[in-house]
Amino acid sequence: MATSRPKNIALMLSIIFWGTLLGGVAYSHLVYFPVYLSDLPDSAVVVNGPYGLNEGRFWMTIHPLLILSLIASLALNWRVKARRRLIAMSFIAYALILVVTSLYFLPELFAFAASPRSGVAPAEWSARAQRWEVLSWLRGTACYAFFVPLLLALTKPVDSHEKTPGA
Repeated sequence: MATSRPKNIALMLSIIFWGTLLGGVAYSHLVYFPVYLSDLPDSAVVVNGPYGLNEGRFWMTIHPLLILSLIASLALNWRVKARRRLIAMSFIAYALILVVTSLYFLPELFAFAASPRSGVAPAEWSARAQRWEVLSWLRGTACYAFFVPLLLALTKPVDSHEKTPGA
């Protein structure tokens, strides 16, 4: 039983960090983005200037913590096949989400922030912002969906002497 403790702690940390990520996703989509993207380029004031909000600090903190905790969870639970599969599923999905974020979502956010200095018409910004929000809601939904395998992994026994339900 003592050997299961580091496995469980690592997995619990991954769950906590993923939950923190989900809190950021929910807050951003329900509070921050609707205001920020509501009337570009004028609404870009939310992120520009000396009092502009810098959401990047949160994301640049939570992403490395979550990645490291998932690597630790995967490594420590590697010999527990049921956990390994579920943790790997979440980790791979998260990695893909990060790739898509870096290729599409971040460049668009940078463009939105720079929109007051661009020659792009407000109607074009509106269309881009609406498309970005819809796609970002899908990305957020994927984050929620791939949180479930981590939760399920915690229900899988670690030690061989532990009985599975119904056994």
